[in-house]
Amino acid sequence: MIQKIGEYLFGDMYICYFTADNFNNVEWIVLPSKLSNKINLPKRNKFDSLIQIKLVGDDYPKGFVTGKTMRNSQTTKELQYCRQEKVETEVEIIVKTYLKDSYGDSVIHYAIYDRRFDVIESFTEFINLSNCEKEIELLSSFSLSCLSPLNTKNKVGNLFLHRYRSKWGMEVRHERQPIEYYQLEPSWKPSGVGIEKYGQVGSMPVRGFFLYICIEDEENQVAWAAQIGHPGSWQIEAYRLDEDLCVSGGIADRDFGDWKILVRMNEKFRSPSAYLTVSVDGEVGATQRLTDYQNRALLSQEKVIEQHLPIQFNEFCSTWGKPSEQSIRQDIERLKGKGIQYYVIDAGWYADSKVGWEKNMGDWIINPNQFPNGLKDSVHLIKENGMTPGIWFEIETVGREATVFNLVNHLLQKDNVPITTGDRRFWDMRDRWVQQYLKEKVINFLKEYEFGYLKIDYNDNFGAGFSHPESLGEGNRVQLLATQKFIKDIKEALPDLVIENCSSGGHRLEPTMIGLTDVSSFSDAHEDVAIPIIAANLHSLLLPRQSLIWAVIRKNDSIKRIHYSMINTFLGRMCLSGDIHNLSKEQWEAIDKGIEFYKKIASILKNGKSYRYGNDTLSYREL
Repeated sequence: MIQKIGEYLFGDMYICYFTADNFNNVEWIVLPSKLSNKINLPKRNKFDSLIQIKLVGDDYPKGFVTGKTMRNSQTTKELQYCRQEKVETEVEIIVKTYLKDSYGDSVIHYAIYDRRFDVIESFTEFINLSNCEKEIELLSSFSLSCLSPLNTKNKVGNLFLHRYRSKWGMEVRHERQPIEYYQLEPSWKPSGVGIEKYGQVGSMPVRGFFLYICIEDEENQVAWAAQIGHPGSWQIEAYRLDEDLCVSGGIADRDFGDWKILVRMNEKFRSPSAYLTVSVDGEVGATQRLTDYQNRALLSQEKVIEQHLPIQFNEFCSTWGKPSEQSIRQDIERLKGKGIQYYVIDAGWYADSKVGWEKNMGDWIINPNQFPNGLKDSVHLIKENGMTPGIWFEIETVGREATVFNLVNHLLQKDNVPITTGDRRFWDMRDRWVQQYLKEKVINFLKEYEFGYLKIDYNDNFGAGFSHPESLGEGNRVQLLATQKFIKDIKEALPDLVIENCSSGGHRLEPTMIGLTDVSSFSDAHEDVAIPIIAANLHSLLLPRQSLIWAVIRKNDSIKRIHYSMINTFLGRMCLSGDIHNLSKEQWEAIDKGIEFYKKIASILKNGKSYRYGNDTLSYREL
């Protein structure tokens, strides 16, 4: 017999918490409120907790799954419901569900509803109340079950799993498959569990997949979507033993991401946040809700200069890492009066003429050959012509030819050896010496030269983690939180600075990095014909007002090709580059018309909603 613990309305979403006979744990249902009278829970052999946790030493789950999942471990099964609290303010409703494990530790699930958005923030907090240290090796940010709560028996071919794949220069491939495609249907007994587990291990969270899942009930036209906010290793699992499809996710566990954390007596640990929603408008409606939630960060940090989605010129695809005082002077002469707000000096302003821009990041010494008078004259020239000067940094890495490459005591190490990927090593962002060094080299530099725009790039991945007393994965987590802390330090020191989030294009397009910054690079697809496909698909995961899209113009481009390049930017924020000094009058007229039209539609990009029409594209290379 099911016993309701609490029912809540979060906007148009109905939330129901319940327990049952012989089930001391708690489960929950998230459903459109208009369908709350049609609940018809899946027929099943077990209940599934709204928290998934495993402590080191507790039993692993059964069902031929050890090594593949830690869901439904002994720790989870022995959780017992204690109480529930509701806190309500003008802005938020917070529901806290308190459970305890068999050791007496407190495990709390948070569901937070901001009345301005149709999204639930979900996370879990563990408090060690026992008389010894505890190690956690799995802790979910969210766990949904009873999918679909409208079907006693899930019809074959009715539930679909949506996710988005990602690859450098080809981000955002939408995947929609019936759950049976992943063998997420009961076996004959049932006994063996069906699992589809995916995620990313390392420091580029959107390398492989976006941090997202959606389950769609096609017959009832309802979709549940979840997104994780975390800059490091993460995982999502779809799990099915019987008629009940469950999904959960959060930080990558010990099996997947080599993560475990020590929690001492009376200390606590909080999982990263996940964001959940449910929509009667299918997957499109659910993703719109999650994407709209990204406006929450902008409400408190939008700069005046950003209100009309200004246009940028980035000189990278003009000089390919060799900017100079002369090239900037020539660019400004050509661009003045064109309605461009930001002029960004990209990689290479510090570069050695022999080794190039990729091998000496980290010293951050202005190249005297390219800038014999330093940067002040160039910055002054940009400002004098009505533009905001911008600069590129790859803050977290150092290049092989930089003097700091050998400061191994301040770099990430694994097995007592600095982690080296190609020609890069990685600062230990937790190191106070590193923090002070970067304050001088980055923050003080930005202040001295009065830059108004900062592009933060990140062009490699340090992997699962580095030498850390608790685990590689915990090293991964604390390193990336330290990176985000440094970005917050930049913002505190320079509150009017506009910051771009870039990681080889789109490898950091996850909620926390998007929310920390003003704009994000949509991709490193500089001149590819697939640009509009990537940009359009990205509307499901990033606000167009924050999506910076390249329009690289070449001297040999036809007018038709220039139109194509300009139109691509109408799917987000316009970023111009290319052969601007060798274009004909007709070519410039085409660009000018594009700029004029972009300015007319900026308010739609800022405030509108997106609907994707047409068939999916099989190849991004051969359209």
